[in-house]
This record gives sequence, structure tokens and C-alpha cells, in this order.
Amino acid sequence: MTRPRTLDPAECAEMVRGASSVVALTGAGVSTGAGIPDFRGPRGLYVTRRYDPELVFSIDHFMRDARMFYEFTRDFVAMVKGLKPTLTHRALALLEERGFLAGVITQNIDALHHHAGSKTVVEVHGSYWSATCTRCRTPVPEARSYSWWEEAIRSSPASPVVLCRACAGVVKPGVVFFGEAVRDFEEATRLVEGCDLLFVLGSSLAVHPAALLPELAHGQVVVVNRGSVALAPAPNRYFVDEDLDRYFERLLERLGLPLPA
Repeated sequence: MTRPRTLDPAECAEMVRGASSVVALTGAGVSTGAGIPDFRGPRGLYVTRRYDPELVFSIDHFMRDARMFYEFTRDFVAMVKGLKPTLTHRALALLEERGFLAGVITQNIDALHHHAGSKTVVEVHGSYWSATCTRCRTPVPEARSYSWWEEAIRSSPASPVVLCRACAGVVKPGVVFFGEAVRDFEEATRLVEGCDLLFVLGSSLAVHPAALLPELAHGQVVVVNRGSVALAPAPNRYFVDEDLDRYFERLLERLGLPLPA
């Protein structure tokens, strides 16, 4: 039986230097350091039940009555609008800028990878980075700003539900709801199958189909996550139970890269 192996930042830096393609798969743990609670964590939506997730994120319920989702969105935006990307978010953007990283696949809906400066971001669960009218299908490019979401909710004649300025249809963020297919999974699969080093960051790999992606990796897999992960040990897999920001701070130092401001 293969025993789990860990990997220190110096060894990880050598892997990054030697890899022809590096990809990162990120989960809620990347954003908890920014102040966004994991939906499945002790303060999360699925535990506190302040909102019923089965209704909040049900596409059928949203299309019948979007108010419950927008009440959640109003609170989510109020929490997120002043937050900044973590060091890990910014480190991934820097690694992409310097040519080390081919792209980020994320399960998060907070759009913090975009705000950190990452260019190739595959959001399999969608995010608030985009929005579209459910009636006329007009895209809403202003949705990339949480300040816009806050003002749109506050000033909407159907507050808190945001309506399209063109046709008064209900605006839906690009978040993937229960009952909808995940987004861009073929692109995520292509990135993972084509890389020789996959980071799994801040994810317990409990949510499918994203949890299947590490199984498709042909090269090395480095998991950095607090707590257990639903991925079996294997000769090409390394497991680091450590704070993400601290690990990436040391990784950047070993790579000779400046800490992102």
C-alpha cells in the first residue's frame, strides 16, 4: 500500500522549474484566507442553514422566484466587496505571468482569481464575474464589479432582484445552479490531461465532477490543503497539510520570485 508523501517548498520549486505545463485546481480553502467562509465549513451556508441551499441554488426555484437567491446574493456581496485576493491567488497570477502556470481551474464562485490578475481561469461552477438576462439573453459586462452588484440590488425596482435594463427580465449571474451543467469541463479536462504538474489547492475533492480531475493527471499531483482529501495516495501524488499562503510564500522565495503586493 502506498503511503502518503509530503513535499517541502524547495522540492516543489524544482518540480515547477522542471515542468513543461503546470495547472492549479482550487477550492474554497484558497478563499477562506480572504474572509469567505467555506460553504461546507463550520460557518458555511450548508451548516448554518441561514439559507436553504437546495432552494437558493435551485435553477427551477430561481426561474419561478429569484428573491431567495438575491437575498443570499445581497449578503454575499456585502461580505465579499471589500475583500482582497489572498497571497495564493496573487501567487498563481504571478506564476502565470512568468510563464510557469498554464491556467487555473476553480470551484469557487467569488471571482477572486480574476481580481488577482489571472488570465486563464476555468470556473467550473461559474461565478459572479458574468451575468445574463434570462429573457433577452443580453450579457451584463458591468457585473464584474461587486460594487455594481451592490448598487444594482439596492436600486432595482424589484429589489433585491436585479432586472435587465433592456427588457426588465431577471438577470442571472454566471453561477452554476443545481440542475445546470458545470461550465467548461472539457477545457478543464484538457488542461489537466496536458499538464505534467497539477496543484490541488484548498479543496477536499468532495464535490463532483471537479473531484475527478486529479484522477486524469498523468504527471505529478501536489495537494496543499488543511485536513483530509478524497484522493488516494499514489507514487506521483504528494500531500501537504499546511497553510496555503505560507506554503506559497516559501515556494515563491525558492523560485526567486517577489512576493506579490
